[in-house]
Amino acid sequence: MNRRRAERGQTSVLIVGFFVVAVLLVVVVVDASAAYLHRQRLDSLADGAALAATEGIQTDRLYLEGVGERLSLDPVAARTQAAAYLRGVGAFRDHPGLSFRVVTSADAVEVQVSAPLDLPLAPPGWAEQTRVTGSAASYVPVLD
Repeated sequence: MNRRRAERGQTSVLIVGFFVVAVLLVVVVVDASAAYLHRQRLDSLADGAALAATEGIQTDRLYLEGVGERLSLDPVAARTQAAAYLRGVGAFRDHPGLSFRVVTSADAVEVQVSAPLDLPLAPPGWAEQTRVTGSAASYVPVLD
């Protein structure tokens, strides 16, 4: 009988422990899902911006000298086209704090788009906001 009395209340501790683990698991899944969906939206924006940036072909050189072996991208025009695309689709309005970076090579444009994300469930001591980045590239090959 004394042994039964000593074990009384042990299941309560176990139930509380499982409840804490379950809540933490829900928090992690919800926050990870929000970050994944946010990154998907940023990837989509980066994809559109990269395609728009390929419009930054050096048109004056193209019309005066022809295509030649390589078609060159103008870095300034590529950045301008990417920024115009992002403004046109309302990316800066929809994602406050959005920043982007355009990297060009002779025949490719890579666009990285980054924006803060307010986590839906932030446990005490965790940052309530994190930064998520999406990226895409577009290539302009010259085919004979």
